[in-house]
Amino acid sequence: MLPDERNLRARDARIESAELGASGNEDLARVIDHTLLRPDATAAQIDQLCAEALAHRFAAVCVNGTWVERCSGILDGSGIAVCTVAGFPLGAMASEAKVYEARCAIERGASEVDMVMNIGAHKSGDAALVGREIAAVADVCHRVGARLKVILETALLDDSEKIRACEIARSASADFVKTSTGFAGGGATPADVSLMRKVVGAAMGVKAAGGIRDASTARALLAAGATRLGTSASVAIVRGDRSSAPH
Repeated sequence: MLPDERNLRARDARIESAELGASGNEDLARVIDHTLLRPDATAAQIDQLCAEALAHRFAAVCVNGTWVERCSGILDGSGIAVCTVAGFPLGAMASEAKVYEARCAIERGASEVDMVMNIGAHKSGDAALVGREIAAVADVCHRVGARLKVILETALLDDSEKIRACEIARSASADFVKTSTGFAGGGATPADVSLMRKVVGAAMGVKAAGGIRDASTARALLAAGATRLGTSASVAIVRGDRSSAPH
């Protein structure tokens, strides 16, 4: 993106953010990753996402890798992080592909990467593969000060698998464990968040994502131990409305 174009987009987003304003549960905004991961998301919708993030002071925007540079240009200097995904939404590609995807995103301005764990390998008992993969992506992130969140996809795991996945992620130096992609059914539950928090302790973050559409649900997940929330219903949540928007 050319510097002049980046500046114009940033200016337009800030003007729109002032018009949008913020009201309601503003304290929740500080822990929300304002998310748009739909495959049909347009440039205009991404610009709107950034404008809303500026208006409500969300912790981050979370977008697919193709939009990272655009978001980074708009949000530059705002203090709002650009988060992206790697191995999304299945987690079943080669480890090298996830590492490359994370590196490319960081080079384009991402400071947080939400990586989907290799769920099939985990359920097969291949802890070594899962751990090596997480450690490799964590290394790419940490070399430049970015943070790694590992998506467990809790709807596909039993409790013993959730516990072991948290242990592996912790040992592999991930910064967060995250419940869900929002694309595999189920979603974040207080029980899962509480279990994950118990395993990782206070040193790691826990991100709850999937099915968070109102402030009461958001607060229940925070009370259970979440430190970050991923949702596409962010604006409705901080305004105290109920949203049916998909994650």
